[in-house]
Amino acid sequence: MSMNLTQKIIAAHLVSGEMALGAEIGLRIDQTLTQDATGTMAYLQFEAMGVDRVRTDLSVSYVDHNTLQMGFRNPDDHRFLRTVAARHGVIFSPPGTGICHQLHLENFALPGATLVGSDSHTPTAGGIGSLAMGAGGLSVALAMAGEPYFISMPRVVKVRLEGRLTGWASAKDVILHLLGLLTVKGGVGKVFEFAGPGVATLSVPERAVITNMGAELGATASLFPSDERTRAFLASMDREGDWKPLAADADAAYDDEIVIDLSALVPLVAQPHMPDRVVPVAELAGLSVDQVAIGSCTNSSYADMRMVAEVLRGKLVNVGTDTMVSPGSKQVLKMLAAEGLVEPLLDAGVRILECSCGPCIGMGGSPVSGGVSVRTFNRNFEGRSGTKDARVYLVSPLTAAMAALHGQFTDPATWGTPPAQPELPAKAPSIRHLFAFPPEDGSGVEVLRGPNIVALEQFTPMDDTVTAPVVIKLGDDITTDHIMPAGAEITSLRSNVPAIAQHVFGRVDADFVARARAAGIGVIVAGDNYGQGSSREHAALAPRHLGIRAVIVRSLARIHRANLVNFGILPLILCDRADYDKLTVGGAVTIPASAITAGGEVDVQVEGAGAIRVRNDLTQKELDIIRAGGLLNHVRLSRKQ
Repeated sequence: MSMNLTQKIIAAHLVSGEMALGAEIGLRIDQTLTQDATGTMAYLQFEAMGVDRVRTDLSVSYVDHNTLQMGFRNPDDHRFLRTVAARHGVIFSPPGTGICHQLHLENFALPGATLVGSDSHTPTAGGIGSLAMGAGGLSVALAMAGEPYFISMPRVVKVRLEGRLTGWASAKDVILHLLGLLTVKGGVGKVFEFAGPGVATLSVPERAVITNMGAELGATASLFPSDERTRAFLASMDREGDWKPLAADADAAYDDEIVIDLSALVPLVAQPHMPDRVVPVAELAGLSVDQVAIGSCTNSSYADMRMVAEVLRGKLVNVGTDTMVSPGSKQVLKMLAAEGLVEPLLDAGVRILECSCGPCIGMGGSPVSGGVSVRTFNRNFEGRSGTKDARVYLVSPLTAAMAALHGQFTDPATWGTPPAQPELPAKAPSIRHLFAFPPEDGSGVEVLRGPNIVALEQFTPMDDTVTAPVVIKLGDDITTDHIMPAGAEITSLRSNVPAIAQHVFGRVDADFVARARAAGIGVIVAGDNYGQGSSREHAALAPRHLGIRAVIVRSLARIHRANLVNFGILPLILCDRADYDKLTVGGAVTIPASAITAGGEVDVQVEGAGAIRVRNDLTQKELDIIRAGGLLNHVRLSRKQ
């Protein structure tokens, strides 16, 4: 039977279930990655399982998010991550080495491999042909322990690329075009598989830009074939032996198809405060720009940085436009230095930051009050930059460089001739010696823990009936940044759930934590696409610590839904969307939890409004996990039987 590329990789890794649309399938996972903002908790969870050594082919712990070592908390956590990696057989990437997705693409990602990572932008590796998926830390910990990773069999959408990019259009404009077409909810339950003659015109780093921001569509993964461009990239990384050809069968079937003419694309921009509010850059001509930030896991490759350096060579950025650049890895920085491309950036007045996520997650580089910040990043959620009233616009590196020069958006028709898309050198400089590879036997390694690392909480099973007040009511497109803000102060508490829980919804409702604590147990109500954005499991774990037992929503984002299940929070979906109006803060909700069946419907009693009908899309296993009080409890119970 002919298969598309997604089906081929799934079939080669299928452990349980059938490849029927929507059915639960279990996949063998070849590789995992974690980053420090989510990794500390993931390794605490891995330790709790009592497994001595990781059981994947390869697992890597990257430190790239909170590299600002302010106070003892971050350095202590980094030391914990280094020692726990050595103890259990995980490769460790020290702070400053680079951004996890850029580093993984350069050093470890494999065509045809399965990869799960505790970061929502793990699908970046789809640019090299990996079936790469973002997940919560607990799901990644289980994968490291050798357990299958469970997903619903996705719909596979063929994105046929025709023509080639021209003028100032770039790979970033491909994914911005898709976001404008489909919205941030358009990819839920789907894998986007790229095909057609336009694929061969894109390098692996360009493909990775597109697969990286597939996360903003809500997609399970995005995937390119492995072809001669892939082989050339791996050869440059001195990894040609890792290459193998992978492609869909010529007559493969898909659930849907989208056609994009690359030659018709123009520079695009996502306006505040959502990545799908996309318009042509020309429409914003004249809008003053206070800050430009170039980098992030989306656009920090050698090619991106080189083109920015060429645009800025011999010029000076606008004096009122604070401009900063974050190379994606020390390999990228070494290539720029070797080719004399650092000096043009310095002479242009650019600030060169550490090879890390940095401003993308509000870790420094915040804009001025009410400022316009033009960024090559993947998210522009309100407040994510660290400045609540900033207006963040998402663009390509070329567009960002032009905004920095002019101090405002200008019409691309006035930009002249663009720099050529650079090719990687035949042999890029290696930085593999900077990784700390684990000893063959880590049993003698002492895991070092600082005082900010707090033991895991064990949650109680769900009661047969849950009666609790609505403690907060939210609208559509609530992100995990809304639920669990990032930034240097809060992210440093990631290994201390009681402490980080004090900040839940802190930028949305300052009274939420006090109200939740007073209630003891509570219910969250929200609109569509609740929990979109980052994979950070703290957005489920911290509310669970505060007593949240259920969320009632119009619809849910994929990774956050999985995290809710992992920590024993019941995700319920309104059958009648209008019933949202019947739920009010403070009103009691009674949920007959014992009467809930997998995929079924049930009546919930709402104080002052009577019964409303809710449904769930849970499997029986997921329902059992919730009733046990979460996935760790469920695993413990399973091992006792």
